[in-house]
Amino acid sequence: MKIQIMNLEDIGKVLDLYINYYNHVEGSCWNEKTAYKRIHQVISMEDSFSLIIKDKTEIIGFVMGYFKQYDDIIGYTLEEIVIDYRFQNKGYGTKLMNKLEEEVKKLGASCIELKAVNDDMHNKFYTKNGYTNSNDFVEKVKWIS
Repeated sequence: MKIQIMNLEDIGKVLDLYINYYNHVEGSCWNEKTAYKRIHQVISMEDSFSLIIKDKTEIIGFVMGYFKQYDDIIGYTLEEIVIDYRFQNKGYGTKLMNKLEEEVKKLGASCIELKAVNDDMHNKFYTKNGYTNSNDFVEKVKWIS
């Protein structure tokens, strides 16, 4: 297993993984164009930081997000963690999250914040990895179409 920094050049290498995971596991309708745009938006933004995890030579997952400056701290916003469904429940997601936490802490982050689907799979994973629901923030949404 190897974890390394993900760059713009790696987007093409993770497209199929992203599309397959979301379309087959979560019932989404991503295609190459929309997935590329989504990943590129995060990877190319200022203060982006992302990692890839490999099993031997095969990319089996990645995390992507960015640093965010607040008045008194720097936070890291985790936008995505994707692990190939064939490799889930084998500890790869936890190893990737641990490495992410280690690296963003070295780079000055005081916390990692994220939005997650409110279901058993996501709640179990994040709780196991020490994440809790924030008491200070509630996500709001207004559908305009």
